[in-house]
Amino acid sequence: MKVWISCDMEGVAGVVDWVQCMPDDAASYARGCDLMLGEVNAAIDGAVAAGADEIVVNDSHGRMFNLDPAALHGRASYLAGRHKPLYMMQGLDESVDAIFFVGYHGSISGSPSAMSHTYNPEVFSGARVNGQWVGESGLNALVAQHFGVPIALVSGDQVTQRETEPFAPDAEYVVVKESITRFSALNLHPEESCDRIREAAGRAVERVAAGAAVTSSIVVPVRLELDVRTGDMAEVATWVGGVERVEERTVAIAGDDLLTVFRRFVAVNYITRQAGGR
Repeated sequence: MKVWISCDMEGVAGVVDWVQCMPDDAASYARGCDLMLGEVNAAIDGAVAAGADEIVVNDSHGRMFNLDPAALHGRASYLAGRHKPLYMMQGLDESVDAIFFVGYHGSISGSPSAMSHTYNPEVFSGARVNGQWVGESGLNALVAQHFGVPIALVSGDQVTQRETEPFAPDAEYVVVKESITRFSALNLHPEESCDRIREAAGRAVERVAAGAAVTSSIVVPVRLELDVRTGDMAEVATWVGGVERVEERTVAIAGDDLLTVFRRFVAVNYITRQAGGR
């Protein structure tokens, strides 16, 4: 049983401010990293106890080297660093049996969620898959479905669960905090959040092993629409092949191949940064 984990930080219990997610404030960032590591290790422990014998962790937050590799449990492999071709989904392929999303958060266009954003908060103001508003979990489901791997575990706040359920209706969900605003939440104690994630990870692996987990069912051909903050960004986005400008600040990517659509999105995510700034 091979489990692949994409871990973010904003959806971790106890994390409610950007200073905990960025290295500018060393002490606050260190606490954020420790909280993130605890939830990732809890997911690994639960998976291994239920029979998983291979774990791959893809660090999906910020510059993507937030975890201490030596502190990862289960002798997990660690995908770290920037400029990954599949970004938050790097390392996923047909050899994986189960996907875990740990520490995920709500979208920029949805209900208040702690530090909500959709990939790049300086560029994207909204994203829709076949007309349905999505966050990072919904975008990443494109890759999960392409490789035919079920999203088996999701942890984060209540908004994350609501936004992910259309793509993973039978996943194990762990709500580790109830967001109040974009910068406040009622958090579980870290030990409690880790206990719940550990237990849910075990159930997720057991469900996958029993053949009871289903993959996402996004209708193909798919149409991904992206709202960006300025017209300049929309123009720059069209420099990526297969991207069409449909409104002043909206571009669309469509096609039968979900992986190709996602790759084009990743390219848009990178290239539009060049049109930002003050």
